[in-house]
Amino acid sequence: MLGLHAVTWSSSVVEVTGPVGEQQRIDSLDVLRGFALLGILLMNIIGFGFVAAAYTAPKLAIDGPLDLAAWFMTELLAEGSMRTLFSLLFGAGVVLFLGRARERRGVLHFKRTFWLLMFGLIDGYLLLWTGDILVTYALAGFVLYFVRNVSGKKLLVSASVLILLLSLYNAAMYAGLSQMGAAASQVQSLQQQGAEVPSELAEAGKFWQEFSADFDPSESQVADELRARRDSYASALAWTAGHNTEIIRSNVLPILLPDALVVMLLGMALFKCGVLQGQLSRSFYLRMSVIGFSVGFATNLFEIWRAYSSDFLLLPAFSVLQPSYHIGRIALALGWLGLVVLMHQSHGFGRRLAAVGRMALTNYLMHSAICLFVFTGAGLGLVGELARWQLYAVVIVIWLVQLSLSPWWLQRYHYGPVEWVWRMLTYGAGAKFARGQLDR
Repeated sequence: MLGLHAVTWSSSVVEVTGPVGEQQRIDSLDVLRGFALLGILLMNIIGFGFVAAAYTAPKLAIDGPLDLAAWFMTELLAEGSMRTLFSLLFGAGVVLFLGRARERRGVLHFKRTFWLLMFGLIDGYLLLWTGDILVTYALAGFVLYFVRNVSGKKLLVSASVLILLLSLYNAAMYAGLSQMGAAASQVQSLQQQGAEVPSELAEAGKFWQEFSADFDPSESQVADELRARRDSYASALAWTAGHNTEIIRSNVLPILLPDALVVMLLGMALFKCGVLQGQLSRSFYLRMSVIGFSVGFATNLFEIWRAYSSDFLLLPAFSVLQPSYHIGRIALALGWLGLVVLMHQSHGFGRRLAAVGRMALTNYLMHSAICLFVFTGAGLGLVGELARWQLYAVVIVIWLVQLSLSPWWLQRYHYGPVEWVWRMLTYGAGAKFARGQLDR
């Protein structure tokens, strides 16, 4: 056992109605948030630089040993785990924001969450990011308000049960899709023989064909998407609007929202138990890291082997559908959590990461703005032009920019620019922005 236990957390970390001041920030949360934000780009760059289906059909973005190595390393180290870590912190942030003080915090929470939803829609529809997560986070934020006062122990138990249920759901979905794939093969065989195809079999085969068309597109579908996203901002805007609307309509409620909510509940529990604040012993975080990495790496290696040995067939390579996916991603995220907090405790690791984390919303939207220029028709139009391994040169450049720019900015301003706007929209008044500026 990790020796997790409830600790007393104080509402003094937040003001009753005002934004959190610098002296009240929790360093470990900022470091973890910065680490997770930069790590998310390891996966998001695939959606920026290739067709959207390159996530679900990785063979679309693998053409040679360097691409294969890049896929292997990101699947092993980052797939799902960085988003999971970020979701843990979002859950903690809800608890931190609401605190125990009740006066006006509920109203402010809903205003704050509404504006996060607006930022997400801007990110998806105007900055053309096909993988935006802010809309899902905002919807989850509305739900989390109603469990804000549940104890850490109950939240931990609830999250554990829900993780198990999500894994069982994945297993059932995977089995069902496997049967439909087999039905489609049988339909094709019967048609080649000129035999009659039973209606139920034909229906299952049709569903599989529609599923495959969405997540493993044909060459002509790939060409159409690339052309639309490369030609101009207007053509990219039109294609992305349709794509994002379909994601919101068909994927958010059944897939993305449960995926986020269960981890956010776990994040709320870990915050209430003092884990995310670095309040527990170094031995605790060491055990968390060892156990998390052991389970996470073992699970991810198994999934990687299945995808590769199948020559990247759709189902074995579709990582988020694997029955073991939620176990692997959450375990690996906890491994990273333990390691980062341990390094922060022991070596003061992460000053620049903390600055990135304090400007997380600004930096997240900056990813979209930079990649809008690099990859779409609004700028260089390089979507589909770079190899998978070459995309990580873009990632490194963005990392270096944000690790340098964020501390520089915060030496001059109290908030990132988007964070300041978000606070102004939430509280209805401008907080001081530039250092030396008087409060209004």
